[in-house]
Amino acid sequence: MSLGMLFGILAAMLILSAFFSGSETALMTLNRYRLKHLVKLNHSGATKAQQLLQRPERLLGLILLCNNFVNNFASSIATVIAIKLYADEESSVAIAAGILTIVMLICSEVTPKTLAAIKPEPLAFPAAWIYTPLLKILYPIVWFVNLFVNLLLRVVGVDVKKNRHDALNKDELKSIISDAESLMPTRYQKMLMGILELESATVEDIMTPRNEIIGIDLESPIEDIISQIKTSPHTRLPVYKTSIDRIIGFIHLRKILVLINQEDFDKHTIISCLDKPSFIPESTPVHNQMHRFKHEKIRIGLVVDEYGDVQGLVTLDDLLQEIVGELITDDVAVRAQNDGSYLVDANITIRELNRVAQWSLPTEGPKTLNGLIIEFMETIPETGTGIRLHGYPLEIIKRDENSVKLVKFLPIK
Repeated sequence: MSLGMLFGILAAMLILSAFFSGSETALMTLNRYRLKHLVKLNHSGATKAQQLLQRPERLLGLILLCNNFVNNFASSIATVIAIKLYADEESSVAIAAGILTIVMLICSEVTPKTLAAIKPEPLAFPAAWIYTPLLKILYPIVWFVNLFVNLLLRVVGVDVKKNRHDALNKDELKSIISDAESLMPTRYQKMLMGILELESATVEDIMTPRNEIIGIDLESPIEDIISQIKTSPHTRLPVYKTSIDRIIGFIHLRKILVLINQEDFDKHTIISCLDKPSFIPESTPVHNQMHRFKHEKIRIGLVVDEYGDVQGLVTLDDLLQEIVGELITDDVAVRAQNDGSYLVDANITIRELNRVAQWSLPTEGPKTLNGLIIEFMETIPETGTGIRLHGYPLEIIKRDENSVKLVKFLPIK
């Protein structure tokens, strides 16, 4: 065989080696979710690629079988060329092996694999058409090789069938959403994050605390009740006797304001307009409560603990806020300062503070910033006290006898 023909065969082997190496990388680095999207659009190459990737051990066995064959054949051809060119057989073979190694590394390994990793689809989809019939032809050999491969994997505790999945967990999905800044506005990112958090959030995390509940005490004078109704910023108010634990119902101001100017308006009129109170266990998941509000056509409920004592109040707006963020844009619970610090109302919930400031304060324990500070300090700190709360430096600005009211978060250096 002439040297020209030998060099031609060697070049063909190098090209085939580059194809097998590049296509292996291209198929393995395909975005599985884009691939599924293309399959739904009836992309023929994507369909073939997905079918091959359903059994990746077979595909890898086929590619490596072919690649090793052409590499070994290329080495044999290089040896023959070296013998023909040089009389000293031993040194010529060593030189040929060294040159071939460098050429194959550059032309058949690094270059095609780098290109395939950057743009996998132009190589992966055509290659899928080639590998599909090739797999059928060489299936007995591939099956025999994979038999021993699977046995070896089982020896080290790996079951190929059980570990074949493409499902994303919640944290991975969060990372994808966080990286999608160029594809969607920030507000939509926050909404999607809020939806993902619904699974772990309970009504206790988002409720209005007991001490902040505004309601109507039927033991108060009727004049005070009328004044409260006329000036209330809320459309629904709980009605109770002496204590919120003795609630008798909720009143909708739209109903009562029509009757409030009548001469016979009294407490009995208020009682006649009450809606039945709804009680929610504090451990109820947020997404479950949303379904309950929808099914029972209610918008407000009282959160109770295991003893039946009222711990707070939750509304449909609170649940929606967990998804879309603050419904009122002029909220002053977190105020940015010119020096990069933040003045924060200590009654804010940890979840809301994390969402507004993009922080990661722990949410497993206390629900409010005040509770988190008191738990951390094991006392109610004095005004002017500076601490580093889970990595975030802050200063106590205002407090009263039993709680922290206002803190200043300092810029993190």
